[in-house]
Amino acid sequence: MPELPEVQTLVDDLKALGTIGQRIEAVKVLWPSLLAGTGPDEFCRHLRGQVIKGIRRRGKYIVWTMGKNCYLVVHLRMSGHFFFAGTGKPRARHVHILFQLADGRWLAYQDTRKFGRFYLVSDPGIVVGKLGPEPLDKRLTASRLGRMLAKRHRRIKPLLLDQTFIAGLGNIYTDEALWEASIHPLTLACNLAADDVPRLLRAIRKVLRQGIRNRGTSLGKGLNNFSNLERRAGGNAGGLKVYRRSGRPCPRCGTLIERMVVAQRSTHVCPACQQEPDPLSKC
Repeated sequence: MPELPEVQTLVDDLKALGTIGQRIEAVKVLWPSLLAGTGPDEFCRHLRGQVIKGIRRRGKYIVWTMGKNCYLVVHLRMSGHFFFAGTGKPRARHVHILFQLADGRWLAYQDTRKFGRFYLVSDPGIVVGKLGPEPLDKRLTASRLGRMLAKRHRRIKPLLLDQTFIAGLGNIYTDEALWEASIHPLTLACNLAADDVPRLLRAIRKVLRQGIRNRGTSLGKGLNNFSNLERRAGGNAGGLKVYRRSGRPCPRCGTLIERMVVAQRSTHVCPACQQEPDPLSKC
């Protein structure tokens, strides 16, 4: 699933490749189930003729600002991505929604699993209003994060995956951040020591910024894997320290990385660097 760095890469590409200021000349919906709360005719009618005035990321969502009281909010879910198909109508497999821009290019949405969601709303807060703070926002200080964690009697990994707690983290970057901070994923959030919190926040920001610099993480070459707007794979896989590295030596201590399941999610840890908490521990 695309996480914060992958979504930010797409947003940066959309801006760099001249999408802002383009008028939408035509919209084609080939798989209506991707639309949340809007029928395909209404969706196409409302977007046709709109000018793209802004594009930003909020958590794992892409927020497109169109005309007054008109926003398109997109969640890529497991396998969704966009690409430019040039001036000819794209014929690629698994293309389900198409936007023709005023310059003749087609912006195609491709999704093999068809789990993505498109929300056409008058206020983006309708969709993203319940998201937690952005992890790269300077307003998320260590003291604020500490107060947030102290109230939570949940294991730290599923808590970090909760988009209402912090927005944008998924399985890859959560595993990487917890390793970076030497925190076991089963640790109760409220049991984190005072010096754990700033280290965790620094680790989260470090792995996210690395992912953005490397233009996302792609873990294979199939259509289910992340690719940017020019259909190129992200370069961050080679920088991962623990994710999908079970059986390989920890880059920090040499102990073999182990795989476990936490909250029904595949999880990767160094058993030496990330000490497992006492199973009877309580806050």
